[in-house]
Amino acid sequence: MSDLVDTIGRAILAGVDAEDQLAVVRRAAEADRATHDLLQQAVTAARAGGHSWAAIGSTLGLTRQAAQQRFGRDDAGDDTGDNSNVPDGPEERWLGPVTAFDEMAELEIAGRLGWHTVGAGLLRHRMVRTATQWEHKRVLWTGSLARYERDGWQVGCRALPWVYLVRDTGEPAQQPAR
Repeated sequence: MSDLVDTIGRAILAGVDAEDQLAVVRRAAEADRATHDLLQQAVTAARAGGHSWAAIGSTLGLTRQAAQQRFGRDDAGDDTGDNSNVPDGPEERWLGPVTAFDEMAELEIAGRLGWHTVGAGLLRHRMVRTATQWEHKRVLWTGSLARYERDGWQVGCRALPWVYLVRDTGEPAQQPAR
């Protein structure tokens, strides 16, 4: 745990003057938001992997009910408890349900139609449509993505333990079959 705290502390202080206390507070708040997002993704992945709320709560030092209330989805299916992740127009949608076994084939089809991933939730992807086709790639979140970025890939979203990369092919999007 101290190695993790040390690593996070170094990341917070990187690029800021340690004497500028407000800059340190701002960077620590960014780290807090990022780690909260990572924890939400890890819990979502654990649930998708079949772990119970009781097991997740025990791991976090919470009761089953507290873990479910803090990290569970509401009835609308929104992971955050607000409507900020709900698609708001015809050019955005959710793709799903998909699993680790079929999502890449589904993303390939969606990509040919001009859709690309911008977010992921439990068994689904948030998609945005453009006029061009997109490629999708799923890689383990293990470190630098520079080798992919050199080949034109960009991060569509991160969803532990995966990073979903997208790349615009420049080809016109296909029209859906009627």
